[in-house]
Amino acid sequence: MKKLIPSYLSVPFIFFAVFAATEFFIDSGERPAFIKFPMVTVFLLVFLFIIIAIEITITAVNNVTYYLLTAEEKAKLNESKNWSLTENKWYKKLVGLLIKPESSAEVSEDQLLLDHDYDGIKELDNNLPPWWVYLFYASIVFGVVYMVRFEILGADNQEMELKKEIAQAKIEVAEYMKTAPDMMDEKTVTLLTEAGDLATGKEIFNTNCAACHRTDGGGQIGPNLTDNQWILGGGIKNIFHTLVNGGRDGKGMISWKGTLKPKEMQKVASYVISLNGTNPPDAKAPEGEVYVE
Repeated sequence: MKKLIPSYLSVPFIFFAVFAATEFFIDSGERPAFIKFPMVTVFLLVFLFIIIAIEITITAVNNVTYYLLTAEEKAKLNESKNWSLTENKWYKKLVGLLIKPESSAEVSEDQLLLDHDYDGIKELDNNLPPWWVYLFYASIVFGVVYMVRFEILGADNQEMELKKEIAQAKIEVAEYMKTAPDMMDEKTVTLLTEAGDLATGKEIFNTNCAACHRTDGGGQIGPNLTDNQWILGGGIKNIFHTLVNGGRDGKGMISWKGTLKPKEMQKVASYVISLNGTNPPDAKAPEGEVYVE
């Protein structure tokens, strides 16, 4: 029997189509799915075996059917196999629709020849190919739709769409930063009052800050943290900012953003605020200005 698509084309096409579908729908990260998941490889091999078996079976059935035909039926079948693509009716209709109208084949060259002559060069009055005419009409329709949509109805152009997407992205980032501890900054940080958070802040403070501020916050090399006066501003936002960016150039403390996470600095800042008014013995004299929340 005559096959429209030979096996050596249909089998690879079907296999690679399924292979592409598995890679598209299976989330395997940066590695191919058939490498990360061995069962995908097994499935693809089994699928390839099945489609090859189907092709072999269909070929065998066609061969058996051919030998069961009469001599006249075999002759007709052999004749149909010898038909070229250009002899098929659907092919001729497609060519006539897109490339050359059927009416142009019935017109002689003398009838198409124009009267003017340029240095012996003559011109035929041929019709434009239908595909070109279709594209021309399509461009007119597209131009009308485009003009009505963007110039009359005022739809968003690419620049406006980009601005709206950027604005929406900023809103989404701001919402995410409200609940993402590691994305916290001095604008979104909040004061913690839970005992567990303050205990953690105290532990971090004693490990990293007590050398300069003493364990009771009374101040040594660094300023006193228990009074109401602050060099760089008090309150959770200012203290957090100082922890992230460091103190005064040349004589202030270092930046802790490379050592502590934002959530840890939030707990330290909250613990420092809890030291206010504790009045430890031998505390350092107040420095800076009085801060009022």
